[in-house]
Amino acid sequence: MSTIKNLWPYMWPHDRPDLKRRVAYAAFFLVIAKLLTALVPFFFKYATDALDEKSLDVWWLPTIVLTPVMLVIGYNIARVTFTGFNQLRDALFARVGQHAVRQLAYRTFVHIHKLSLRFHLARRTGGLSRVIERGTKGIEVIVRFTILNTLPTILEFALYAGIFAWNFGISYVLVIAATVWAYSWFTIRASDWRIQIRRDMNESDTDANSKAIDSLLNFETVKYFGNEEMESRRFDASMAKYESAATRTWTSLGWLNFGQTLIFGIGMMVCMVMSALAVQRGEQTLGDFVLINMFLMQLSIPLNFIGFVYREIRQGLTDIEAMFDLLDVDAEIGDKPEAKELVVEAGAIRFDSVNFHYDSDRSILKDVSFDVPAGKTVAIVGPSGAGKSTISRLLFRFYDIQDGAITIDGQDLRDVTQASLRGVIGMVPQDTVLFNDTVAYNIRYGRMDATEEEVREAAELAQIGDFIKRLPQGFETQVGERGLKLSGGEKQRVAIARTLLKAPPILILDEATSALDTQTEQEIKTALDFVSRDRTTVVIAHRLSTIIDADEIIVLEAGEIAERGTHRKLLSKKGLYAAMWDRQREATEAEERLRQAHENDQLGVVRRRPSQEPAE
Repeated sequence: MSTIKNLWPYMWPHDRPDLKRRVAYAAFFLVIAKLLTALVPFFFKYATDALDEKSLDVWWLPTIVLTPVMLVIGYNIARVTFTGFNQLRDALFARVGQHAVRQLAYRTFVHIHKLSLRFHLARRTGGLSRVIERGTKGIEVIVRFTILNTLPTILEFALYAGIFAWNFGISYVLVIAATVWAYSWFTIRASDWRIQIRRDMNESDTDANSKAIDSLLNFETVKYFGNEEMESRRFDASMAKYESAATRTWTSLGWLNFGQTLIFGIGMMVCMVMSALAVQRGEQTLGDFVLINMFLMQLSIPLNFIGFVYREIRQGLTDIEAMFDLLDVDAEIGDKPEAKELVVEAGAIRFDSVNFHYDSDRSILKDVSFDVPAGKTVAIVGPSGAGKSTISRLLFRFYDIQDGAITIDGQDLRDVTQASLRGVIGMVPQDTVLFNDTVAYNIRYGRMDATEEEVREAAELAQIGDFIKRLPQGFETQVGERGLKLSGGEKQRVAIARTLLKAPPILILDEATSALDTQTEQEIKTALDFVSRDRTTVVIAHRLSTIIDADEIIVLEAGEIAERGTHRKLLSKKGLYAAMWDRQREATEAEERLRQAHENDQLGVVRRRPSQEPAE
């Protein structure tokens, strides 16, 4: 009931009077259809009595209709008419149901994007997509069956009870009531038993889908290590659990259907025996016997449907409970009620005694303080795990700090809206992930209202214009899943073009060249230097050769600032930075020697031979 209460605003939307009218019309045609349904058996009774040469006196039908042929025609017209009204009801309500599905799916999608990075790092994308998919279908089931089937069935039961009590006495009503009660009790108990089986099946399905998507997203890694067979075994193990749960689901459904048929068959048998004895005693006509049989047959349809509706609603609730759990998850990072838009005049960044941890037992940043003056470049370096990338996540406010303050132009990030904050920061990450769309779409993602000319200009500035022109379809070339059709350097250039198009006053370069070869690194560095010109820039660097021109270099160690200064100043200190620089320089020189040796080994040494002059 609480779920239906939550769904009601979507079935009766306050801002859509057209949908409210559809619901009202659907309810009207529903009532008409049920009244006609109750009249149909009477036409069959009167036709039977007329064929049995019984005299008919029906006050609500003209005498000309009380002939066998006309009654049979009336019977069939009534059947067609109530079927037509039912279909009209369904057609009117279709838009209402689909509107509810769309609105709830949209709300869930928006909510998921509001959840924290911590939530998404812990979730499996394949499982999450499956939850939304099943939840959307479950919403449709609940919305549709609540309005279109539960209410009509209740109305139909009430009509039939009144008709039986008026025409045949209370004894028939009691038998039918006992049958309905036993049928409903058995259906509810059996359906509740099947719910856990359904949950097991859903969990197995989610697990199998997660493994499949995870494996396909990491296709190259699977190939690198030759683990196709292992991945197939893992997937098959999940599908084996799904097979077992699905088999139990269908087996239990068979027992449920058999039990329902047995209970209703006993109730119908009792009523028919009572009517047959009454006909033999002369208390009922043959038409009455047929009438009771017709009503019971018609009663079996909504009664069977009640079992179906209950099962579908319970299963629908099982399917969407995970979706509602998602909606119940509070966003870890939210805007304050009084949050204002961030106003950037210069773009100066300040970290003031910042303390931060992901988990309370492991501190990441410890009393970190530094400034990034407007238009200047500050580089942050340090060993792995020192907290470098955490700084970029805090600037985007993916997490809130525990102590201290982070400000832009004196405005605390916690006091401004997240949208305005992220609107003024551009990011070029180490691992650029592109959408499975065109090159143009991925560049335009920086500013979706950009013109084609602006997209082309951004590509040229990012030094990827010539490469795009050589592609068969140019800017309309598909980049593949996560941009796998492009090389690392090409993806980085697309990311740079995207950031150029966004034109943010603040720029974060998060190890943007660490995964590239030396030659590509230099090419990308040229483009990055252009992007960061006159912008407040934070560079999180792994390769120290890329940040020697930074206005200040901050060296982090174990979450604390160990050293700070320019490149020359830090080298002169002979400290942590100088040691890192020496190690990287030695590694680079060794790498270059190995590369040169490999080339010589492949190409050989070209020796000049003396030319032979032709004889005189």
